Amino acid sequence: MPAEDDGSRAPGAVAAAPGRDALGQTCFILHLAIMVYFVVGWLAPWHGALVFYLFFVPAVAVQWQFNKNACVLNNLESWLRNGQWRDPENREEGAWLASLAEDYLRFRPGPLAVEIFTYGVLLAFWATALIHLLYWTF
Repeated sequence: MPAEDDGSRAPGAVAAAPGRDALGQTCFILHLAIMVYFVVGWLAPWHGALVFYLFFVPAVAVQWQFNKNACVLNNLESWLRNGQWRDPENREEGAWLASLAEDYLRFRPGPLAVEIFTYGVLLAFWATALIHLLYWTF
C-alpha cells in the first residue's frame, strides 16, 4: 500500500518509484516526456515539426523491433549503471509500459496486449499527424 502523501511534493509532480535513484528517475522522466510527445506531437503547428514527428515515431518503433522490444534509454541506463547494454535485473527494460501499468494501475498486461496497444496507438497518432500535414494549408 502506498504511503500517505504528506503534501510536500508539488501538485502534479511525478513521484519516484520506490528504490528509484536519480539516474532511474531521470530515465523515467525522459520516457514519460517521449510518451507525451507521441500523444501530442501530431498537434504541432509547424510543418517541420510534423515532418520530424512522422519520421521519429516509426524510427522509435523500428528501434524497438531491432532491440528486442527494449528502449535505447533503458539500455543506456543499464550501460551507465553496470557497463552492460542489457540488464536482466531491470524490470523496465523491454517492459516500460507494462511496469508503468503495474505501478500505477495495479495490473501488469501481457506482452501481446502491450504490443497491440502500443503499436495501435502509435499508428493512430502517426496517421493523424499525416492527415494534419496533408490537409493543413500553409
